[in-house]
Amino acid sequence: MSAARKAAGAKKTVKKRAARATSNVFAMFDQAQIQEFKEAFTMIDQNRDGFVDKNDIHEMLVSLGQEPTDEYLENMMSEAHGQMNFTMFLTIFGEKLNGTDPEDVIRNAFACFDEGGTGFIHEDRLKELLMTMGDRFTEDEVDDMFRSAPIDSSGNFDYVAFTRVLKHGRKDDE
Repeated sequence: MSAARKAAGAKKTVKKRAARATSNVFAMFDQAQIQEFKEAFTMIDQNRDGFVDKNDIHEMLVSLGQEPTDEYLENMMSEAHGQMNFTMFLTIFGEKLNGTDPEDVIRNAFACFDEGGTGFIHEDRLKELLMTMGDRFTEDEVDDMFRSAPIDSSGNFDYVAFTRVLKHGRKDDE
């Protein structure tokens, strides 16, 4: 009888551990964020089986005009430990988002190149910096970044707004 109690106790312990890990992942985000991640997951899960696999990612990237290599896809899939269901998807994004620098650190990095302290860097200057310093961007990578970047009609990149979007996402127009 004591073996049965131990087995029952072990089951309860395992369930508690699994529930605790799951709730921590979901506690990292508010309900609106979780819903957005769920929508993204559903869009990526091309075959609607509840799991994102290499083929799903390939199809999604092709639909966005990309031509991913098999190696690239394998590297992406290796970030998941096992099959990628929604909880694993959320965990990966949580780890990625928590791994970013604080907002003020990112903003201050841009500010180093803002000689006038205006909150803006001209896009030509920023492009030059991104392509010649540190982890160098390619021209295509810079162009991709600038497509959705807050740049005014004079070509001034608003790094304060950009940093806010990086850390908090875009706010819907009210």
